[in-house]
Amino acid sequence: MSNLAYDYRIEESPPYEIIEGVKTIMSPAPNLNHGTIVGRLYFEFINHIFKNDIDAAVFGDNTDVYLPDGNLFKPDLVVVCNLDIADREGAIHGVPDMVVEVLSRSTMKKDKGKKKNIYEHNGVKEYWVINPWSKTVEVYHLIEGKFELDNVYQVFTEKEFERLEENEKAEVTYDIPVSIFEDLTIDVRKIFKWWGEH
Repeated sequence: MSNLAYDYRIEESPPYEIIEGVKTIMSPAPNLNHGTIVGRLYFEFINHIFKNDIDAAVFGDNTDVYLPDGNLFKPDLVVVCNLDIADREGAIHGVPDMVVEVLSRSTMKKDKGKKKNIYEHNGVKEYWVINPWSKTVEVYHLIEGKFELDNVYQVFTEKEFERLEENEKAEVTYDIPVSIFEDLTIDVRKIFKWWGEH
């Protein structure tokens, strides 16, 4: 029986993405902080969708997204407003309205470079890049077919905030407006809050 279990594990296909025709085996599961960030964002989106009875869906990591140009990605979080592209038994076949990638050491270059360009080319309306070390969220909006940086939202420590110039302090905002939903803003401080922190 142990041999069967062992053989089964060997036969399992490791998770992969297809980037510009190249099959890329994904890195091992990220750390707990990465998962917590994705989980908190998922909660914010799912709560808004259910509370307002919106015809949309949010999916966490390990969801296959088959883009029209042949690329296959597994983003950390995707939001879909056209539910026809979400197959209940399988994957997403089409262009999500919003994609979120949380950086890790092994994926940082791709998430901010090649994958960002591919999401842009396919017409993803909103793209967030979350950096768990600097506690920043880069928000890109698709404008006339190109991603434009809307803003960078950051969690400051008290010391970091005190070092800012007065005009810089006045510009600090923690509320991230989600462009694909009219009435949703997400407090960037909630995204990075660890368990038990108040």
